[in-house]
Amino acid sequence: MGLFKSKRVVYKPVKDVNLGPDSTEFYLQANVKAPRMTGILVKIVAWLLECRIIGAFLLYILKGNNLIHKYITNADIEEPPLYVPLHHFEDHKEQEVKSLDLALTPPDKVQVAIDCLPTTLQRPINGTKPSFNRWTIMDYFRAYSSGDITPHMVAERFIAAVDESSKPTLQMGFFINYNVEDILRQANESTLRYQKGEPISVLDGVPVAIKDEIDCLPYPTTGGTKWLHKQRPCTDDACCIKRLRLCGAVLVGKTNMHELGAGTSGINPHYGATRNPHNASRIAGGSSSGSAAVVSAGLCPVALGVDGGGSVRMPAALCGIVGLKPTFSRIPHSGVIPLNWTVGMVGILAGTVEDSLITYAAISGEIPSRQPSSIPAKINLPLLPLTKSISKIKLAKYGKWFDDCSDDVRICCSGALNKLQGHYGWKIVDVTIPEIEVMRLAHYSTIGSECNTSLDYFQDKNLADFGWDARVALKIYGSFSSMEYIKAQKIRNRQLQFHKKIFSEADIIVSPTTGVTAYPIQDDALKTGELDYVNGGI
Repeated sequence: MGLFKSKRVVYKPVKDVNLGPDSTEFYLQANVKAPRMTGILVKIVAWLLECRIIGAFLLYILKGNNLIHKYITNADIEEPPLYVPLHHFEDHKEQEVKSLDLALTPPDKVQVAIDCLPTTLQRPINGTKPSFNRWTIMDYFRAYSSGDITPHMVAERFIAAVDESSKPTLQMGFFINYNVEDILRQANESTLRYQKGEPISVLDGVPVAIKDEIDCLPYPTTGGTKWLHKQRPCTDDACCIKRLRLCGAVLVGKTNMHELGAGTSGINPHYGATRNPHNASRIAGGSSSGSAAVVSAGLCPVALGVDGGGSVRMPAALCGIVGLKPTFSRIPHSGVIPLNWTVGMVGILAGTVEDSLITYAAISGEIPSRQPSSIPAKINLPLLPLTKSISKIKLAKYGKWFDDCSDDVRICCSGALNKLQGHYGWKIVDVTIPEIEVMRLAHYSTIGSECNTSLDYFQDKNLADFGWDARVALKIYGSFSSMEYIKAQKIRNRQLQFHKKIFSEADIIVSPTTGVTAYPIQDDALKTGELDYVNGGI
C-alpha cells in the first residue's frame, strides 16, 4: 500500500536497452489508483491533504500506490539529469523544404508559409448567409479580398454567435472574457485595409482566440482563476500576440481553461465547463479547452493554447481538430504565465494542418537578443505542391503502446495508418519505446514541481479562492521532493536518448493522441471542478 520503502529499481544504461521489435523490455500500462473526485468528496480530500500530518501520510500512500516511489523516488539511474530539453541540433540537409529566415517580419514569415502550400481550388463563398462554415485562413482572405464579406461583418456574426453560445440553453463555456468594442475596432481597421487594397497578410481580419494563460490586452490574464490577474496584472501583450497583431489578426478574446492548467477535462468551477461542440454533454478536454472548442465550433480557424503535458494536443484530439506543440523554445514564452518553465510551450489549435503551419510561421522564432546558441538557427517548412506527395516516410510504431487504448480509438487510428500506407506507400518501422509509464510519472513529477514552485508565493494568501480540484492538485504537486525532481530529469535524459535513436531510423513516432474519446460532463463536477486521474492518465 505504499507504506514502506519499495524495492529499488535499477535502470539499465541506455546503451544496453534494445529498442527493436524483438526487445524484452516490459510494457507497463498506466494503472492510476485515485478516485474520481468531485462535489463533497473533493472538498473532504482537499481538507485532509491540507492537514499537515494527515496530508503528508495520505500523499505518501498515494505516491506509493501510483508507483512513484518504486520507479522514481527509490530508483537508481545512471544518466545525468537534463533540466531543459535542449540538445545539439544536427542539420540533415532536408530536401523539399524552405528555410524560414527568423529575421523576417511576421507578415513575411506568413508569406513564406503560404508559398510552401499547394495551390488549391477556390471554394464558393456565400457572404450573405449568416452562418459559420469552418472557414480556413485562406477562405477568409479570399472572401475579404473579393469583397464578398468584410472583417466587420465577420466580427458582428462572431459576437452574436458567442452571445448565443453563452445562453442557458447552450452554456458552451467558450470564453472567460471578450470585449465587443475591441473586437469591432480591430475588425474595422482591417476592413479599411482591405478597402484600400492593403491587407498586411493572409491573417489580416482573421479571428484568432487566445487561451487565458497568455497576456493579450485589453484583457486580464486569469489562468482560469478568480484571483491571479489581481496579483499578476497584464501590462503588455505576449510576444506571440504582438506578432499576430503585426499580421493583422483580429484577437477575439480569452478562452476558458482548466484552472491553472491543473486538469484535463476543461471543467472550470469559476467560468463553467467548456463543452464539446460535437456533443455538448461531453468534455472538450484540457487544459486549453476553450481554444479547442471555438475552433471545433467554427468560430475561429485558429486559436492559441499552452501545452505542458498535452494541454493543446488532448483537447484538439477530443474536439477533432489539429493541435501542435512546437519544439521547446521555438516560440517565445515571454508574456505567458510561467506555470511550468521547462515543459510548457505556446501551442496552436487549428482546423487544418495548413492553418497551423501559417500560424506557426507567424509566431515562431525566439527573440533574437535572448536566443540561446544551442537553438536551431532555422526552421524548415515543407514544400507541399498539390501534384506531389511526400514519399519515403518511415513511421515508428510501438505496437503495445499504440494499442493501449479503447477499441474505438484503436480501430480509428489503425484505419488512418492503413490509409497512409496504402495511399502514400509510407513504411511502418516496428520499435520498442521503453519505460513509457515511467516517463509519464517523471513528467508528472516535473510539471507538478514547477507549477507548485511558480505559485508558491500566491497559494497561502489566495487559498480560499482556488477551485477545490485545483487545491487537491496543488497539494499533490507540492509533495515532490528535490530528489524526485532530479531523478525525473534523469529519466528525461534517458527518454531523449531513446527518442534520438528511434528518430535515426524513422521520421515520425505514431500513436493515438488520447486513449479514450470525450467522456460525459457530470453535474456534480460543475461547482467544485473535477479530478479524474484515471481518464487523464490514459
